[in-house]
Amino acid sequence: MKSGVRALGIAESYQEDASHSTLAGAVVRADGVLEDLDYVSCTVGGTDATDAVVDLLEGRLRPDVRYVFFGAVAPAWYNVLDLSRIAAVADRPVLAVTFEASPGLEPALRDAFSGRQLESRLETYRSLPDRYPVEIGESEETVYVRHLNCDREEAAEVVDGFTLAGGRPEPIRVASVAARAGDRYVDEG
Repeated sequence: MKSGVRALGIAESYQEDASHSTLAGAVVRADGVLEDLDYVSCTVGGTDATDAVVDLLEGRLRPDVRYVFFGAVAPAWYNVLDLSRIAAVADRPVLAVTFEASPGLEPALRDAFSGRQLESRLETYRSLPDRYPVEIGESEETVYVRHLNCDREEAAEVVDGFTLAGGRPEPIRVASVAARAGDRYVDEG
């Protein structure tokens, strides 16, 4: 991966009692240099996270950004992202990276919601591409990746290329730090 290749990482932060979640978008080069930050918000427990991300992409996605990373597919307490819609808007590879093996979100969704709220979330969740394990470099750490607009081999190469240390791709790590800082700023208001 060339050092100047850029990716947009999107991650979230929300306080337990908050009604909204902060989504931060961080443009980070493969060598770890942060170039840009932006923010949007979505409703905790809502269904507007995809719209918030689309707003971020439509107005502010730089043409030099080659990849879009997500650190979660259901931010803000199960506000499930429609990755197909996001990938269509982004028109470049979209990678959702998680850091633990799990049986998936369906049992948790069933515990938290019912009726139409459950059905709409299940529909979006079931539309997500499968995730598969990727080993990061020589660290032997494993992450779990869903990808759109690229093949599995490219997705694994990109995730590995943007992971400098600690098992987390830099665009996601930086966006997560920025989202937490944004939350602190709003809280201290």
